[in-house]
Amino acid sequence: MLSVSATRPLTFKISLPPPAFSLRTHMESPPRTHFTSASHSPQTNADIKDTSDGLAITLQEWQGWGAVSPLPAKVVEIVNDLKLLEKTTEVQMSFSGHRGKLEGDFGMQENKKHRATYQALGDSEKKLQFFSARQIACRLLGSRGYLCQKCWLPLEEDCMCSKVKPSSLWHGIRFWLYMHPKDFLRQNNTGKLLWQVFGVESATLCLYGIAEDEEIMWNACKTAGKDRVWCLYPNKNVATKSVQDALCQEISSDPECNTTMKNEYKPLNFILIDGTWSNSAAMFNRLKEKTKSVWGVEDLPCISLSAGVSTMHKLR
Repeated sequence: MLSVSATRPLTFKISLPPPAFSLRTHMESPPRTHFTSASHSPQTNADIKDTSDGLAITLQEWQGWGAVSPLPAKVVEIVNDLKLLEKTTEVQMSFSGHRGKLEGDFGMQENKKHRATYQALGDSEKKLQFFSARQIACRLLGSRGYLCQKCWLPLEEDCMCSKVKPSSLWHGIRFWLYMHPKDFLRQNNTGKLLWQVFGVESATLCLYGIAEDEEIMWNACKTAGKDRVWCLYPNKNVATKSVQDALCQEISSDPECNTTMKNEYKPLNFILIDGTWSNSAAMFNRLKEKTKSVWGVEDLPCISLSAGVSTMHKLR
């Protein structure tokens, strides 16, 4: 987990468990019982508008899970496809476990359909967007009425929202949690604590392969400038720096300068990759490709966190 002290601007306290840059714990959740589209109970901690078909995702529901982007068009398209398949096959949609995985006869038919659709997409970008949207759509539908929208834990058993204390983040920093779709709504993901504690304006969710999310993040990065964008990743091709290096590069110790920055300073943007080792490699490559298209250079400044063996044992 990553935590930052805001009471003193230059005080950082950061810890991150290995082996990948996945901001999650290793807590295991019990298997969930089956939920179908017709049997979902409404969330108790958010206003989710009822719809006539029981499947449509509203903007209010979407942003209730921590997103700041408009409702992704591809996610809406996948939900509509699932709804149509349920109608044409007359087989009710159901989910198993706690990850929004489709099961039963409907799951088998949908699996064949989505694989055929994926293979028919010749463009790699379209394939990624389809993959991400499908993962997220299924997780959204499968988690309704079961997971708390804030902490992503079972509502009736493990909701921890009452134990989370909001805190302000220093104005000179903004976190972007660049999350793989397979980590979205995972119960043991701890990345969601960032925006629970600091708010979505200071710690913002950006889902890999979702165009609306990535556009918001990159617009903010372009506005800030390349020298104010850092990625938490061990880039072997270039020398990685520490958090202190990133801060000292931009922040003067002159009190007058710091006073001016409160009104004019553009924050440092830290992109935190949230995924397994294999997934994070693909996510980092995508960040490098976008960096090259925006600024003409592929190298994205990276920072690393040093942690000894004893520290990691304590974290475990």
